[in-house]
Amino acid sequence: MEKYICVYSSSSTVIDKVYFEVARKLGVEMARKKYGLIFGGGMVGLMGETAKGIHQESGKVIGVIPEVLNKPGIVYSLCDELVVTETLRERKAIMDERSAGFIALPGGFGTLEELLEIITLKQLQYHNKPIVILNIQGFYDGLIEVFEKIIELKFAKNDCRQLYFVTEDVGEALDYIENYVPQECSSKWENNGE
Repeated sequence: MEKYICVYSSSSTVIDKVYFEVARKLGVEMARKKYGLIFGGGMVGLMGETAKGIHQESGKVIGVIPEVLNKPGIVYSLCDELVVTETLRERKAIMDERSAGFIALPGGFGTLEELLEIITLKQLQYHNKPIVILNIQGFYDGLIEVFEKIIELKFAKNDCRQLYFVTEDVGEALDYIENYVPQECSSKWENNGE
């Protein structure tokens, strides 16, 4: 059975070309390592660029898109499988369930929302899959600082750093997913006085 990596990313078309280059490279390298892509189904921005990279190497692409966005000019029409959902929540549930791991490329509010939700679900032990934050040109530095502040001030436990892996290197991101050994983080509710 083919394994799929869920990639969260921007749909913006006006961002720096370096992000497009990394998104394409990610798709190419995923396909070379025999991973398919499951993503939000968009044709524009980094979403479409990652899908094109996968297809460049004859990999498989599953798009999951809510009905309201299933329109020409928005949806990536070359998906090998396109799943149309009624809601964004249903979309995310399907992506979560069918993925072997998750990678967040740079993106906007939607990307942040998806990333934070998948980290939270792992913290609450709904899954134990690898999560990678692809920190291109320091894009996520501010967010990582917030994560560290959350831990420093004891809003989260020290071992919450195990919930995600941060790198700026595509190869390292995929190696992490490929060699991932699930680790049990302590329950959010145990030893709360840490």
